[in-house]
Amino acid sequence: MNTKALADNIVEQVGGESNIVSLSHCATRLRFRLIDEKNTNKEEIKKMQGILSVVESGGEFQVVVGNHVEEVYKEIISNTSINRSSQESTEKTKTRPLDGVFNLISGTFTPLLPAIVGSGMLKALVIILTNLGWLTDKDGAYSILSAAGNAIFYFLPILIAVSLAVKLKANPYVSAVIGAALMEPNFTALSQAGNQSDFFGIPVMLVTYSSQVFPAFISIIVFSYVERWLKKVIHKNLSLFLVPMLSIGILVPVTALVFGPFGVYVGNGIAWLINFLMDTSGWLSGAVIGAGFTFIVVLGLHWALFPIVMANFAANGYDTIFAMSAAANMAQIGLAIGVYLKSKNRELKQAAGPAALSGILAGVTEPIVYGIILRYKRTIPYIIIAGAVGGAINGFLGARINGSVLTNIFSLSVFSPTIPVIISFLITIILAAVLVLAFGYESKENHSENDNTLPETKTEEQIVSPIKGDLVPLSEVPDEAFATEAMGKGIAIQPTEGKLYSPVKGVVSRLFPTLHAVIITTESGAELLIHVGLNTVKLKGQYFKAAVQEQAEVQPGDLLLDFDINAIEEAGYSVVTPIVITNSFDFSEINLLKEDGHTDKGTPVLHIRR
Repeated sequence: MNTKALADNIVEQVGGESNIVSLSHCATRLRFRLIDEKNTNKEEIKKMQGILSVVESGGEFQVVVGNHVEEVYKEIISNTSINRSSQESTEKTKTRPLDGVFNLISGTFTPLLPAIVGSGMLKALVIILTNLGWLTDKDGAYSILSAAGNAIFYFLPILIAVSLAVKLKANPYVSAVIGAALMEPNFTALSQAGNQSDFFGIPVMLVTYSSQVFPAFISIIVFSYVERWLKKVIHKNLSLFLVPMLSIGILVPVTALVFGPFGVYVGNGIAWLINFLMDTSGWLSGAVIGAGFTFIVVLGLHWALFPIVMANFAANGYDTIFAMSAAANMAQIGLAIGVYLKSKNRELKQAAGPAALSGILAGVTEPIVYGIILRYKRTIPYIIIAGAVGGAINGFLGARINGSVLTNIFSLSVFSPTIPVIISFLITIILAAVLVLAFGYESKENHSENDNTLPETKTEEQIVSPIKGDLVPLSEVPDEAFATEAMGKGIAIQPTEGKLYSPVKGVVSRLFPTLHAVIITTESGAELLIHVGLNTVKLKGQYFKAAVQEQAEVQPGDLLLDFDINAIEEAGYSVVTPIVITNSFDFSEINLLKEDGHTDKGTPVLHIRR
């Protein structure tokens, strides 16, 4: 089904964009409020492939699409100006702050993942070829391949600026210029030469921005607000050049003066803390460094440690800080291995496997950090725990690194004591992998990563009543989409108790934000829609309380929702609850086990067979 073509055709047949006052959607249908319903072509809409029915109810023109309603809705919203501002504000209010942070990080780094993984593997290949003696650092091939592998990491601020701007709906090209300004030769020459500089008399702390994440992230977030404000206050005839000029002219100096130095100050504070801990306790400092180093790198604050590390090499010929921080790399590698073994998602396995190899062979773990850890927030405690254990062991052993190298399988000999350190690395890798295998990982996206889908389906199963009440044939439900079985075959219940339980073993594949409906994917592959009440989407979640989350695995009898029957009815809505199999055509038999009378929770009501 061509979703875009269907969306465009629907808009045309409801009288065009100019005839639409607003658009919303519920579990199965698009809900239009129109200026004049006489301008619609109801029969033509019904003939469209992918449309189940058309219902006119409560002042709404409802187009019943089924399970693909959200995709069609998004196509209409993205290609028209219909209630766009209200939709954006609604989406923002539904996001919890912590989820919003992780969604922002994930949405920024996910598009960069192929380039990060590919570059990491290319760096690993160069190291392998060099160790085999097939390349030397004087060869042109070495320089070219190294440039190809290093480019994304060196120019990461620019790529982050573009990706984050797309996520925030800011101008990605102006964002790229802001990121690129931090890498421009005249600017980088200042820090490389160690020159003192100022900006109109304000001293500038010179920072190297290559490979850093934190300054670019902050500057583009601020830019998205600055750009929006400038567009409001500057006349349209002048905005073409004034908005980007002022944005670049403001953000680049502010980044140089504030965001970059802020990272350095934080980094210096971390360095002080590390030295303090090392003077106090070896295992404690190792635990702190191993647990936190992954996140120090993500924020680009690890550069503040380099002067201390280099001073250690100069004075002693070895360093202990990076010896303990290597545990964080091992934890990341173990995490990637665990995700590779745990996941059933082909794309994720294709990312996790090469990312683990990149860490093992080259010591390049950015593909793991940006491709897995920042996408799956449940893995963060695993990295902390495994890194802390490995770091504590290394700290207890007094581990040292005798050369400035990336930690990989070819550089293990620079660690001392070598064998105990290797054992600690193996413990860290195994611990991180076991944590993933034991507790799984959590997707930041709105849909399953296929790990929760059931790979093997039963040929038949029994569906029990999810609610206590009186059975109602679908044909008597006062809603055309359900009564005509356009939504699928099933049964309805007039509830006498405001509790909805799972009628099957399966996965909550969709829990609607308004909590009025839930879709469970069963062991037989049935997509079971339970729709509490009619038109209750208009309550916007009022009188409903969820007891599960989307993608939760449920057993028969698990509580899904609480709802207030009296309050819903007093608000003017029916609470009759259709229970239908939306992919009914996938089943050869759908039989009613009980057609009328009272039913209790857990009473068998449907039997289905493929």
